[in-house]
Amino acid sequence: MIVFICILIIGGAALILWGILGAGGKYRRGKIELPQAIKRTSGSKKQAMLSGILPYTQGILEKTGLYDKIRRRLEAAHTKLTPPAFFNLKILLMAGLAVLAVFILGKFNPLVSIVCIFLGYIAPDILLNRKITRRKEAIVKLLPETVDLLDLCVEAGLDFATAVRWVIDKVPSNPLIEELAFVLEEIKWGKGRTQALKDMSRRLNIPEISSFVQTLVLAERMGTPVAEAFVILSEDARLQRFHRGERFAMRAPIKILLPLIFCILPVIAIVIGGPIFLEFMSNKLF
Repeated sequence: MIVFICILIIGGAALILWGILGAGGKYRRGKIELPQAIKRTSGSKKQAMLSGILPYTQGILEKTGLYDKIRRRLEAAHTKLTPPAFFNLKILLMAGLAVLAVFILGKFNPLVSIVCIFLGYIAPDILLNRKITRRKEAIVKLLPETVDLLDLCVEAGLDFATAVRWVIDKVPSNPLIEELAFVLEEIKWGKGRTQALKDMSRRLNIPEISSFVQTLVLAERMGTPVAEAFVILSEDARLQRFHRGERFAMRAPIKILLPLIFCILPVIAIVIGGPIFLEFMSNKLF
C-alpha cells in the first residue's frame, strides 16, 4: 500500500512537471497569453500547492543567489512555474524516488538512495533545458520570416509597435511571437522600446536575437530607417541559418562513425568471415 502511495505521489509530480514544462512542439493558432494573463494564471492551484510544500524555499533561494538564476531559466522556457515551486518540485521528486527505492528493495541501500536523489534533482533540469533548447531552435528558425513580415508592415507605413501588433494578431502562435508580445506589452507599460528589446535579448541569450536587437537599437540611435535594417536582418538571419545547417551536416559523419564501428562492421565481419571460419574449422585447417 505504501509503495502504491509513493508511486501515485511520483506519478502526480511527474504529470505536473510534464504539464507545466510540456515539451510539445505544436502551437495553437490564435491569441497567445500576454504577461498580464500569465500573471493571472501564475497563482494556479498546482503552483500554490508546490510553493506551499516548503514555505521557506524562496528565502533560501534568495540568500544563496539561486533565485535569479532559476527565474531566468524559467522565463527562457516560458513556463508558469515560479522558482520556489520549481525547487519544491525537485525536492518532491528526490524524496519520492528515495522512499520508493527503499520499499522496492526492501532495505535501505545508501548507494541506490544517493542515485535516486541525484536523478530526482536533475530530472526537472533536464526537461527544462530540453524545452529551452527546443524553444531557441524554433525562434532561430522563425526569425527570417518574421523579420520579413515586420519589414512589409513598416514599408506599408506602420510604425514598429503597430507592425509587431499586426504580426502577433495575424501569425499563428509560436515562441518568437510570444516574445514579441512580451516586448509589446512592456512598451505599453511605459518601458522604452530599446530597453524592452534589450531585455528580450538578455532573456533569450540567442546570437541571432542579439544581432536583431543590436541592429534595431543602432537604427533608432543613428536615425536609419527601420525598413532598411529589417532587410539587412532578414538576409543575415537566413545566412546564419544556412551556416547552422552546414554545421549540422558536417557533424553527421562523426555521429555515424560509432554506430558504424560497433554495430555495422561486426555484422559485416560475421556475414563475410563466418562461412570462411566454419569452412576452415570443418576441414581442420586450424
